[in-house]
Amino acid sequence: MYEQLTHFINNQIDVSDDELKIILSSFKPLKAKKNEYLVTHGQISQRMFFVGKGCLRIFFINDDGQDATRHFAFESQFATALVSFVTGEPSEEFIQATEHAELLYITHKDFYHLLTRIPQWEKFYRHYLEYAYVNNTKRLMSFLTQDATKKYRQLLDENPIVVKRLPNKIVASYLGISQETLSRLKSKL
Repeated sequence: MYEQLTHFINNQIDVSDDELKIILSSFKPLKAKKNEYLVTHGQISQRMFFVGKGCLRIFFINDDGQDATRHFAFESQFATALVSFVTGEPSEEFIQATEHAELLYITHKDFYHLLTRIPQWEKFYRHYLEYAYVNNTKRLMSFLTQDATKKYRQLLDENPIVVKRLPNKIVASYLGISQETLSRLKSKL
């Protein structure tokens, strides 16, 4: 997993070997069982996760008691309950392993310590925040402007791994549609 993380970091920023060692030493391994919660509603998000193997799902429960999935993190991707991680406020979101997951995590304290110690880590963080902003904005636009068919087609085009690896219930939660609608779309397309 540390090789995956090294590759990911080196694709984002230029750091010396010594700086990379400091960064990597800030990450600790963690295994999560399928369906295990890593962050729950009301808990302050104190860790950022890097997925070596498996999938993490970030979701919240809407007013109707239904889960609404905001984001998936598969291999070589990061995940955290970002609003809580940044603000220190209790999380409105849950983070759950949808599969057995092998992870690396960095604590909030160590993450912010790296910002003061390694100048390039600031650039890494900016890339992460920009990705999160763009991803969330695209998702919001899709919810506001696209019907179920368009959302499903876009998912198949941009992120087919979601449909291939995850159960219909979770995919429907991500698309904001019922399982029945998803089944109809799958058979139609």
